[in-house]
Amino acid sequence: MNGIGQSTTFYVIVLLWVARVIIWTFICMLLAWLGIRALDALTPSIHQRQKIGETPISVGLFMAGFSILIGLVVHGIVTGPVIVGAGLLYSLLDPRRLGLIAISFFISLLLGIALLHIIDKLTPKIPFGSVEQSPIAVGIYVFGYLLFFGLIIHGALTMPL
Repeated sequence: MNGIGQSTTFYVIVLLWVARVIIWTFICMLLAWLGIRALDALTPSIHQRQKIGETPISVGLFMAGFSILIGLVVHGIVTGPVIVGAGLLYSLLDPRRLGLIAISFFISLLLGIALLHIIDKLTPKIPFGSVEQSPIAVGIYVFGYLLFFGLIIHGALTMPL
C-alpha cells in the first residue's frame, strides 16, 4: 500500500487521524485496566476494585482519574509524532511506539510500587496500609495511580523516537 503523502486528501488524513486516536485510546485503556489489575496483585493489602465500589465518592474519584488518564492519552496521540510517508498500517499503529508504551507501562508500574514500598518503610509513622480502611482513601489512591500512569503514557506517546 502506498504511503501517506502530498497526494492524500485532507478528508483521508482526518479519517486516518480519527482511526489512530481510536486505536491508541483503546490500547491505552486496556493497559490502564491491566495496571489496576496489577496494582491489586502487587498491593494485596489494599483491595482497590472492591473498596472503590463501596461509596459514590470513590467511584467518582475513579471516574475522574480515568477521564484524566484518557485525556492525557488523547492529547499524547494527537500531539505525538506521526511518520509521514509510511504505510497505512505503520501510520496507524507504529510498532516502535507500541513497544515503548509497553516498556513504559511495566517500568512505571514496578518502579511506582517499589518506590511506594520504600517510602512506606522510610516513613513508619505514616501507615500506608490504613488506606484500606476507607473506600474514599482507596479512591484517591487509585485516582493518583491513574494520573501517574496517564502522565507516563503521555510521555511515551509524545517522545520522539
